[in-house]
Amino acid sequence: MNGKNRSSVTEFVLLGLSDRPEQQSLLFTSFLFIYLLALFGNVLIMMVIALSPQLHHPMYLFISALNTVDIGLISATVPKMLTNIYTSKKSISYTDCIAQLLFFVFFATAECVLLAVMAYDRYVAICFPLRYPVIMKTCVCLWMVTSAFVVSFLHALLHTLLLAGLPFCGPNQILHYFCDIAALLKLSCVRTSTNELIIFTEGSLVVMLPFSAVLFSYVCIVVAILKIHSTEGRHRAFSTCSSHLTVVILFYGTLVFMYFRPSSSYSLSQEKFVTVMYNVLAPTLNPFIYSLRNSEVKNSLRKLTS
Repeated sequence: MNGKNRSSVTEFVLLGLSDRPEQQSLLFTSFLFIYLLALFGNVLIMMVIALSPQLHHPMYLFISALNTVDIGLISATVPKMLTNIYTSKKSISYTDCIAQLLFFVFFATAECVLLAVMAYDRYVAICFPLRYPVIMKTCVCLWMVTSAFVVSFLHALLHTLLLAGLPFCGPNQILHYFCDIAALLKLSCVRTSTNELIIFTEGSLVVMLPFSAVLFSYVCIVVAILKIHSTEGRHRAFSTCSSHLTVVILFYGTLVFMYFRPSSSYSLSQEKFVTVMYNVLAPTLNPFIYSLRNSEVKNSLRKLTS
């Protein structure tokens, strides 16, 4: 493919969630509110953790990291969507599209890996409570968070560079509200079998390994909880991981539904809805799930506001 064809598309058109003019005002108002709520919730929890010495232990370090990722995940797509709705200009430059793809994949992958790290933290806390301070040292936790970010960035960079190497000669309409890998591959004017193979192999590993780690951790946690004789002890042990389990179900549930369903049941509107679930709603609900179901966070918030 020659250089002319490679540079023939300088911008893409994001068709968004709906092309009906009467729905644009409702979409803009709804997503603006959700975005501001996500920023408020995540920043609030980060501030509470930073200002409360009693929360300065591993679990809350991971929660702060998750708050950062949630802000990045929703900010990678929603501001551009809001701008396009408000200005009625649905275009995005080729460079901005590639950059949006990089950040989206990075933060989505980081969420997957961090949820697995947090599941391991709960596994150690419940199965090895006496050894928890030794195993989950601050330096170890920082290393785990840093590793999660490094792995996620390398994964995102790989797919972004592979996609950036493809030629786009038209059409340039993306049937989504952001620059999604699958939507962009459909617009390339050459075969994309290499990209698809890497997405299926390496991409599946990056998602399924953390998911498998989460499942293994919770199997061990359930076994450990069932061995506790008192009902109060079981309830206390389960309450320490209930918030994380809720977040895992919300995020991984939508991912599994989206990527592990029969191709015959594919629906574009269904895909957009599921993407909104883990890209927009999950980052918005996560901080409130942790605050409303966590007595330590609620007590710290009351102390700071009293």
